[in-house]
Amino acid sequence: MPHQKLSALVDAICSLVICNDSSLQRHQIIFNPDFFVEKLRHEKPEAFTELVVSNITRLIDLPGAELAQLMGQEDPQLPGTSSGFFRSLMSLKRKEKGVVFGAPLTEEGIAQISQLIEYLHKHLRVEGLFRVPGNSTRQQNLKEALNSGTEIDLDSGEFHSNDVATLLKMFLGELPEPLLTHKHFHAHLKISDLMQFDDKGNKTNIPDKQRQIEALQLLFLILPAPNRNLLKLLLDLLYQTAKKQDRNKMSAHNLALMFSPHILWPRNVTASDLQENIPKLNNGMAFMIKHSQKLFKAPSYIRECARLHYLDSRTHASKDDLDLPVPRNFKDFQLLKFKKRGLVDPSAHQEDTQQHTEEALKELFHHVHNMPDSAKKKKLIQQFQKHPEALTPQAGVPTPRTQKRARTRSFSGLIKRKVLGSQGSLDKKGKDAVLESAGMKEQKHGSKENVSMDSRKYTRFHGSSTKESSI
Repeated sequence: MPHQKLSALVDAICSLVICNDSSLQRHQIIFNPDFFVEKLRHEKPEAFTELVVSNITRLIDLPGAELAQLMGQEDPQLPGTSSGFFRSLMSLKRKEKGVVFGAPLTEEGIAQISQLIEYLHKHLRVEGLFRVPGNSTRQQNLKEALNSGTEIDLDSGEFHSNDVATLLKMFLGELPEPLLTHKHFHAHLKISDLMQFDDKGNKTNIPDKQRQIEALQLLFLILPAPNRNLLKLLLDLLYQTAKKQDRNKMSAHNLALMFSPHILWPRNVTASDLQENIPKLNNGMAFMIKHSQKLFKAPSYIRECARLHYLDSRTHASKDDLDLPVPRNFKDFQLLKFKKRGLVDPSAHQEDTQQHTEEALKELFHHVHNMPDSAKKKKLIQQFQKHPEALTPQAGVPTPRTQKRARTRSFSGLIKRKVLGSQGSLDKKGKDAVLESAGMKEQKHGSKENVSMDSRKYTRFHGSSTKESSI
């Protein structure tokens, strides 16, 4: 069976399982398209960073110093931060602050602040949200409660949505560095300058949205995990807020003006320090809000590179995979890998990939089969039936003729024997006795009638619509 058809079937069934079957929510990690990306980032952070940054530099031009800053090899050189005394004074002030506000970003701090985000999702229709300030006394009480870790019931009516929105901005503004970090500052300026080119190769004033999205996807991949997690929560909140702008009067541009100083601007700078960069930063923030639903997915070539790295490591332990260029064409990428390793024929790799796909399909069929009877289960089974080649013997595999307990080597036989388990054996119990006796008689007497019976038994076992009447 062609590998492409198997993959298409797996993708179709997986999408239905993830979207429609709540009983399999705990298994979603199996079908997470970014699973190998996260695994590579966790286990080999340096190699992962080099892989991502090499593709960032393909999209934007970063001089040597800015590239070293992005890689964390040099301290960021930022506008308006030359005063060492001022930086030291601000650092001392931050040390006096509580465990949430003013402290470096941690997962514990995010857990506290996420309460504010969840509350605001329920009040997106409030006019002037994030623009109208709340009551300073109520905000101070809420801030102290968050710092002390006290349980807060925001739905009690003690606090107003404007109090919570203002406090969220305050938290972001008091972080030791902006949410998108100092070392990414120059990269964000360059991304805002990505423009389309005309037929003559001249740069236009039309933003190249696809390249901007791709560059942001890559840049977000190398953010620290707490920053990336909070950024995703925050951008989703602002995206949903902008969708309700007919009620709250807060468009993506208005929200960008409120949050750009807290998320993008370097600390301890003024508007005069940034000068012409302010429009770029504001436009960049508005762009992130509008396209937030696309920015936290790894580009397809990063997914493929990470997946192949782990699949190939079973038989070929080599760290050179990450040093290869990443072409857009998957087949070209495979050929490059085989040439580098000195392998002439990639058929062994293709067989391993097909076997992996078949194993995934078998496990998927097992999940579907164990689901309780419902309309959803029937719909999933219909997806398998739309691809009958997945339930018939593979081309090139000889079909067993007349043997005792004749067994097929087809993929459907593997599923029926290994996956269906005890329930399948109950259905076949009566048939097995007949088949066994038929096989014994055929071996003893060589009767044509018994051979015909065995042939019909084989076709019924595989669900074939064609029945042989004689041999």
